[in-house]
Amino acid sequence: MTDRPPLLLRPARPDDVPTVVELIRALAAYEKLEAECFADEAALRGHLFGPRAFAEVVLAEVGGAAVGFALFFHNYSTFLTKPGIYLEDLFVRPEHRGRGAGKALLSHLAALAVARGCGRLEWSVLKWNAPAISFYEKLGAVPMEEWQVYRLAGPALTRLSVSGSNDG
Repeated sequence: MTDRPPLLLRPARPDDVPTVVELIRALAAYEKLEAECFADEAALRGHLFGPRAFAEVVLAEVGGAAVGFALFFHNYSTFLTKPGIYLEDLFVRPEHRGRGAGKALLSHLAALAVARGCGRLEWSVLKWNAPAISFYEKLGAVPMEEWQVYRLAGPALTRLSVSGSNDG
């Protein structure tokens, strides 16, 4: 067995933004969604560290190098009357998978959720991503089969934003 440097988890700092963007692009490549990835350092920096933080990032590092990340934000459950944590992105570089970084990141978010009084931690996964689904289910996560995700983006979002409330 080789001696590996220990895994370290830490909150991202403003100077980590280029690394986070690079990890986001690596995730997009893994998911075959590069054409949909428009990650911008300045925008991300403002959204993570500006006057109103919209999201948080935890980095997983080995030997001072980022091997993965989790980007998350709070949502709210009216049925539970509690906040929750929504995991937008979880990614571990392929050469570092199977060494505990993904589980450590999710365990960290679970601990944050408990410490912050959250009622749940949730995320979405692409249906074709069998390795991720298997990993999540081994941790005790369950698919929400009765829920369908909907999204408004681009022109449809713009159209609705200007249509007012007299259409429906």
